[in-house]
Amino acid sequence: MRSAAVGSMMVCAWVIAGAGVPGSKAHAESIAAVASVANPASAAPNAATLKQAESESADIPFASAHAAGPSTPSAANAWGGERTGKETTLSDRVVSYRINADLDAAKHAVTASEHMTWRNRSDRAVSRVYFHLYLNGFKNNGSTWFTERKVLTAHGQSRGAASLEKGQWGWIDLKQVKQGSAALAWHYVQPDGGPATDQSVACIDLAQPVPAGGTLTLDIDFLSQLPRVVERTGWWGDFNLVGQWFPKIGVLELAGERGAAAPRWNVHEFHFNSEFYADFGSFDVHLTAPSDYTVGAVGKLQGQPTQAQGKTTYHFMQGDVHDFAWVAAKDYKTLDGSWQGPGSPKVAVRVIYPAQYAATAAPTLKATIDSLGYFSTTLGAYPYETITAVVPSYNASEAGGMEYPTFFTSDGYQEIVPGTLNEYMSDFVNIHEFGHGYFYGLLASNEFEEPMLDEGMNEYWDDRMMRERNEDVVLATPLMKRLGVAPTMSGFMLDRTAADLKQPADPLSQNSWDRLSSNSYGTVYSRTATVMHDLEERLGKSVMERAMRLYYQRWRFRHPSAADLRAALIDGSGDAKDVNAIFDQYVYGTAHIDDSITDIDVAEVLPNAGVVTTNGKPVESDQNALDKQIKTRREAWDKAHPKPTFDDEGPFPWRSTVTVFRDGASVPQLLRVTFADGTHQDVRWDDGRRWARFDFVKTAKAVSAELDPPQLAYLDANKLNDSLTTKPNGAASRRWTADFAAALEAFYAALVTL
Repeated sequence: MRSAAVGSMMVCAWVIAGAGVPGSKAHAESIAAVASVANPASAAPNAATLKQAESESADIPFASAHAAGPSTPSAANAWGGERTGKETTLSDRVVSYRINADLDAAKHAVTASEHMTWRNRSDRAVSRVYFHLYLNGFKNNGSTWFTERKVLTAHGQSRGAASLEKGQWGWIDLKQVKQGSAALAWHYVQPDGGPATDQSVACIDLAQPVPAGGTLTLDIDFLSQLPRVVERTGWWGDFNLVGQWFPKIGVLELAGERGAAAPRWNVHEFHFNSEFYADFGSFDVHLTAPSDYTVGAVGKLQGQPTQAQGKTTYHFMQGDVHDFAWVAAKDYKTLDGSWQGPGSPKVAVRVIYPAQYAATAAPTLKATIDSLGYFSTTLGAYPYETITAVVPSYNASEAGGMEYPTFFTSDGYQEIVPGTLNEYMSDFVNIHEFGHGYFYGLLASNEFEEPMLDEGMNEYWDDRMMRERNEDVVLATPLMKRLGVAPTMSGFMLDRTAADLKQPADPLSQNSWDRLSSNSYGTVYSRTATVMHDLEERLGKSVMERAMRLYYQRWRFRHPSAADLRAALIDGSGDAKDVNAIFDQYVYGTAHIDDSITDIDVAEVLPNAGVVTTNGKPVESDQNALDKQIKTRREAWDKAHPKPTFDDEGPFPWRSTVTVFRDGASVPQLLRVTFADGTHQDVRWDDGRRWARFDFVKTAKAVSAELDPPQLAYLDANKLNDSLTTKPNGAASRRWTADFAAALEAFYAALVTL
């Protein structure tokens, strides 16, 4: 990875020519000049004002363009310290948004005004702020999102393959930004060194700096043009998923937070594989849409909607969240339920769905309610009063599988047949997207820099829930089931097949964009789940759950890093050795495991020729004499045992030597050696030797040897070489090639389903 100098990163691509490098005198003068033009009533700046602006406009750099998971834990007081539950609000609210939005359904455009207040948590004045304008990722092919999409999909696959045509692009147009009565100027920046044509991050220069501990208030008028659904957000027909649609302020991280040594703006461009990161706060949003549209959103509906001139206005509020999304779709239906558990309020559960996917509504409601119970029991109580699931319409499926606080999108099926692949996929997608409400929502991981903390850890906990439900992946379509063909495998096993265990390209802690390919990014899900599965097998299921509850308790309503996860797992389990090994090798490294059994050597233990001390005196025996002794013993044994109980039984014991070989990281392994008499012996291979030999002297010889007989080490890239027999035996091969066969079954079944 390369590291760009902070100075070069801070160079703004000014809309107004000649603005100068931030921190320079020309830059300070340009701020004053732009403010004067935008607000003619403002006084001309004097020398003292220019000097102050020059000093205050610099000094707060961007987070590194290649920032990834830090290895140093955050400070104890990061993000205001651990939440005890006694505070007046669930989170330490940094920002609040009051938004009025009006959807033009025919144009799929949202006209809106935003009143934002933001608290400067740092110890210094802030004279410029940065906003995410995510929809500009869909503005043209020159955005960072589209540029990376072209490169990465050439080396992998993308969720959405649609190309945007005329009338289908999306963007955010800032109409006006005001600080009090002063109209402000803005310009686009590329904090990660992306193309100059990227406009997903805007720099807004303030008329008055925000002092340390002070509060900034901005009023922003904007137009959000939704794109045709290509990925995550947008429209198709009369369906509008309005996600990442409003100007959202970046995160000002302080020293001791996620590896920061000093205040820094964490405000990355909208990358192709990345998702989002924002401060906790509150939302108070009025949404206006055509009256024949169904509307759902983050948070709780306040009072009854009001109608006027064929449109209806809805008022939603939600505190202690860090994002807001909504849906407006014509002729959609709703299905309601509720849930309540210890420590949680009564939760209103709603599914919003099109008539064509009516079969999906009830399973989505059940999976969501089940998820509320499982996540609240195993991690911590769900704190909000609502959860809404949206099933996108046909041709808008790429808007499915997305998550927002108290709000997620699912997948639609015209038929869900029990015991088939689409039943499993429907359940898993709903559980997965709900689970993001914990790992992305309540724990508020930085999905730009540490996608494993959300996608990966969520995948692991989802697989766990499916295991508790005894729900395996059924690799069958309805037709296959009718034909009596319905192979199954566990969710963990399915993730193992996709985890690229033999030669991982990137550490799990790597950010979302510095990846070899989209396929490598995809292993964030599968390899994290596999790594955590194996850590759980080492620690024990109950111990792992206790450690994860500690992680949630410490970091809910904050922003943990991978290092904070490691610290919580160590403290919660008391096992620093195993946790550190997993993190050093797989989270921060690209280690792989491929242990194998290379040889089984068997020989009789016969009397030794040479000098043997007998009764204190050396006695030499020659080979001829030994041969006679051996022959005599064999004849006597055969006479006494006319019908031996097993083939190799005889008068002499057997020495069986098993050779094991390690290609990759050192992991604890169980070696099981089975003997001809049906007995077996287990030994532990848990040292750092690259190879080892284990000797067994018994009356029966070894007939087979196997590493990991309980099949707990899912990280082992090649399970086919984990066992060996002295006679040909295809059992192990048949068992582990089922991995590959099952993956193919899943692929073809998915094709049939589509």
